Amino acid sequence: MSDFDAVVIGAGNAGLTAATTLQRAGLRTLLVERHSIPGGCATSFRRGRYEFEVALHQLSGIGSEGQEFSLRGLFEKLGVIDRLDFVQEHDLYRAVVPGEYDVTLPADWAAAVDVLSDAFPGNRERVERFFQLVKDTTIWQMAAMRGLPPEQVDPTYFRQGLRPLSEVLDDHFDDPRLKSVLATYWTYAGQPPSRLAFQDLALMLFAYLEFKPWHIRGGSQAMSSAFLDSFLAAGGEVRFNTAVEAILTERGRAVGVRLDDGQEVSARDVISNASLPLTYAMLGDAVPTTVRNDLATRRIGVSGFVLHMGLDATPAELGFTTSTTFVNADLDEDRLHASWHTLEPARGICVSSYDVAPIGFAPSGATHVSLMTLQYADAWDKVSPGEYARAKFAYAETLLDRVEVITPGIRDAIEEVDVATPMTMSRYLGHPGGAIYGYDQDRTENWLFRNSERETHVPGLHLAGSWVATGGFQPTLESGHRVARRLLRHQAA
Repeated sequence: MSDFDAVVIGAGNAGLTAATTLQRAGLRTLLVERHSIPGGCATSFRRGRYEFEVALHQLSGIGSEGQEFSLRGLFEKLGVIDRLDFVQEHDLYRAVVPGEYDVTLPADWAAAVDVLSDAFPGNRERVERFFQLVKDTTIWQMAAMRGLPPEQVDPTYFRQGLRPLSEVLDDHFDDPRLKSVLATYWTYAGQPPSRLAFQDLALMLFAYLEFKPWHIRGGSQAMSSAFLDSFLAAGGEVRFNTAVEAILTERGRAVGVRLDDGQEVSARDVISNASLPLTYAMLGDAVPTTVRNDLATRRIGVSGFVLHMGLDATPAELGFTTSTTFVNADLDEDRLHASWHTLEPARGICVSSYDVAPIGFAPSGATHVSLMTLQYADAWDKVSPGEYARAKFAYAETLLDRVEVITPGIRDAIEEVDVATPMTMSRYLGHPGGAIYGYDQDRTENWLFRNSERETHVPGLHLAGSWVATGGFQPTLESGHRVARRLLRHQAA
């Protein structure tokens, strides 16, 4: 008899939902995490009077009670819905390019049409047609992902879904400013509109407009802790500060893991929430040739540079009007994307003000803000250890320069700061290059072409998370649950 029915490697979003799903279904499950707390990216930390949210900007998919296909339903199934207090954000984002536009897009289809029509007169019907295409593309994509035969899927999906976002925007609009505002979420996928598949942007817009953007009181750490509590209450076992050194195999099948203290744990199935490169490295010589060839064609994705700040002023005093603001230097998305390989001054930032709709991390009269720009780890390759601290704080100053467009004098309110670079992400997440979305999320990584989540080519080994699905909080939470349910169905067959 095996020590466990399943071992889950990594307590990130997907690892937590996978482990909780399995244990609540009656499988004896061990969750192994190298860090001292659960969550991966879904964690927080304290500096002085402030608690800082590590990564969550906006949580998509929560929806309203009873709304189909929402994360709310998944949270109910896994016994955490009553442990969480969701905070709704009523705007998608404020998008700013100095001298070009300053537009706040509400989280409502009709209201968004009104705002865009007012900001860019003469485009109402074009925006309505574009939003209808967003809805149609997303609905048919979801149907196809759930197994609807291709011949029953509307041909519009296949004609439009994989086209570059920039081409679809060009079909609908002439004004580059309007196209820029509508494409704002492209940084959530890490690919510029010239390379991002339209269906990926459509899915994001649909998720936030249909299900609204949310946060969680107590931050993403509250969500991670709730999943862990549910897992433990169902009888699961967790080991923190423990790394998996190897995935054990017999006759080509995964049969357990070896931990960093040398202990071997047997299991009928192993689910890995670790990165694909690390997961397959744990297999050693047991990696199938098919997998080696596949991994050789993939590119490690983008990481991030984050300036966390505790500010001794309220959001209103600072001039923050929305929870999420994007500030870009100009309309050139390709140049912005190229800059992520350099240490040139930040050309675009995502500003999260967590106290416009408070999540409870800042003291009264203060606010917690993060400034983030995406960046590849290779931007730091030539920085010596002796120059690292100076370089990261010098680069952080360029993010402050960018945010002062909307909050002049913000430097005067700074009480606490913490800076994270791609090197920080790599160290804490254990991801090559500190990648936060897994592999580069271009069209070759689309679910239509890659099937890593369903097929590992190693029986008994299952993969979940951003390295085999779309990056981001909602997709990874759903990935772990989906993989666990698939395992349960297979065992029941």
